Amino acid sequence: MLRLHFAALSMTLRFMVIPMKFWRLFLALFLWLGFALAAQAQGGRVTGVVQDSVTHEPLAFSSVFLANTTLGATTNENGVFTLERVPKGNYDLVGSYVGYRLSKQPITVVTGSTTPPVTLRLASSGPQLGEVVVKADAHQEDNYRKFSGLFLGSTTFSKQCRITNPEDVDVVYNDTTKDLVATTDNFVQVENKALGYRIKYYGLHFQYNEATESAGFDGQTVFEEMTPKDDKQRRQWEANRLAAYNGSLTHFLKTVYDNQVAENNFLAQQVRLVQPPRATRAEAALRKKKTPLTAADQDSLKAWAALPPTAQLNYAARPIDSLRRVSADGLHTFLRFSDELQVVYFGEAPDPGYTAAMSPIGPATKTMPGEYWGFQKIGEFLPLDYAPPVAAAPATAPATQARAK
Repeated sequence: MLRLHFAALSMTLRFMVIPMKFWRLFLALFLWLGFALAAQAQGGRVTGVVQDSVTHEPLAFSSVFLANTTLGATTNENGVFTLERVPKGNYDLVGSYVGYRLSKQPITVVTGSTTPPVTLRLASSGPQLGEVVVKADAHQEDNYRKFSGLFLGSTTFSKQCRITNPEDVDVVYNDTTKDLVATTDNFVQVENKALGYRIKYYGLHFQYNEATESAGFDGQTVFEEMTPKDDKQRRQWEANRLAAYNGSLTHFLKTVYDNQVAENNFLAQQVRLVQPPRATRAEAALRKKKTPLTAADQDSLKAWAALPPTAQLNYAARPIDSLRRVSADGLHTFLRFSDELQVVYFGEAPDPGYTAAMSPIGPATKTMPGEYWGFQKIGEFLPLDYAPPVAAAPATAPATQARAK
């Protein structure tokens, strides 16, 4: 199996290992192109209406937002909404209303222009308001605590997060499959007192498998900035947001797009997955049908053939240009490589709560999905329209501190 050492490609925080033989990582994802080029620009305008998918009646006072940003609005009594000063770029426009399924539509915003009117039609989610289903589960509280810990994470910032509507989360554990699944009919709201954001996670689907220790969750998020109690708290939030951004997946992808990887204290190296020589010879011996083998010989060869591949780090420094590709029209940027890519950030030390699960060249089967990026969860989750202070120049890379991604 070939793996990418990234937590995810979608910014819905899907912390999963992705099996692949060859990968092209598209960097002009979602909003980065727009935010990189137009963070301070006038932006564009998005207008539209939210309707019932069957009757086409307007849904008054429904929520409309650009996924994973702080940009959102509420429809008026006619179901009409307007978003002003939206930075140019590609977005997922999401509509939400109680008792209805989410509706999502991709849009492109151009600076100084208004998008063609967007119609979001929401389908009823089934049961009507007022229906209550009670599920008896003796382990419900234990299951919820496990979900909450995995969902929020264990970083310093995560410890300052809390779910404010636990009663809206349905958590079920399957004894047969060892899957812990958490869902919500509307949204999960997380208050992050470390970064000063209130996050609504719509359409959450969380799944954790105890056997494989793999977790994944997705949905559509919108951020709301909390009001600081004083100037000291405002400055602390600004500092924490910058700390969360530095070394993040978003930070790395932006530096690749800008072709400024080394200048921002990142090092990207390819990792080859090499089959142990004994395993290769064992496979060859098993394929030789003319060679007589005893039952003991076959068992030994099968055990050797099952040896996991070893990850070998290519220590020779390679410029990012050997991995970075730009499309012929200059509009899209890609990371192109085989096997795995290890990303190391030298800009700051890792969180005190992080413990590396393996050596960088240990067995591939021991690899933690996403490594440090998988360790960072809701506590470091920033909206994609977050822009670090312009005056914040990258620090000189220290000689001893680094964190592998």
